[in-house]
Amino acid sequence: MIRITANIVLDDDEIRESFIRASGPGGQNVNKVETAVQIRFDAKNSPNLSVPVYERLAELAGQKMTKDGVLVLTASEFRSQDRNRKTAIDRLTALIRKAAVAPKYRRPTKPTYSSKLKRLEKKQQRGGIKKNRRRVEPD
Repeated sequence: MIRITANIVLDDDEIRESFIRASGPGGQNVNKVETAVQIRFDAKNSPNLSVPVYERLAELAGQKMTKDGVLVLTASEFRSQDRNRKTAIDRLTALIRKAAVAPKYRRPTKPTYSSKLKRLEKKQQRGGIKKNRRRVEPD
């Protein structure tokens, strides 16, 4: 069980892990051991995610989500399989936590009368300064 938020808990069987060979440092170990982790989470068919959370998750994930709604994350920063697995799951939980927060509704507002006046006064002052920079014409 992976606890994301108070309302969202993922079962271990919802996440499929596969191990692949990682590029980068590791010496001969790179050619022998599959240390990189690729996790797949079927977000579209998950009973624990509501539709709005899934839609925000799809928006946040971008190309990491397939057309079928499967989120694919790969971790290969470390030389150990265990650390890469933990990193991948941490990334998944962080992404779902971010998607679980509903954006605040923005109430449209208008500028106040005094703020409009201040803006126009500053505009007049600036225009006056620029006017004084012009070339003086003889009378």
